[in-house]
Amino acid sequence: MFDMMGMMGKMKEVQAKMKEAQDNLQHITVTAESGAGLVKATVNGQRKLLKIEIDDSILNTNDRDMVNDLVVAAVNNAMLTAGERAAEEMKKSTEGLLPNIPGLDLGNFGL
Repeated sequence: MFDMMGMMGKMKEVQAKMKEAQDNLQHITVTAESGAGLVKATVNGQRKLLKIEIDDSILNTNDRDMVNDLVVAAVNNAMLTAGERAAEEMKKSTEGLLPNIPGLDLGNFGL
């Protein structure tokens, strides 16, 4: 027989685990670089930009477009990697709590 109360309890457990996992994403940090390390971007698992480091040697150049491109590339790389790490953490945090339902991806939940 279908156990509605048991299912509701399980959903509360899943919600609590998901909230805890989302809160823990702020502790994941990823740094990516572009231009052979001339620009570095650091983001957290919640995909918030934490820091940009730009080497002095390119700040003194007149090629603003190059600097802009390097910043964009570093930030995009860091965001992509942070998103992947966050998805892995969310998956680990919810492992075993829900049945394996094809197509159900909790990795991007709340991001």
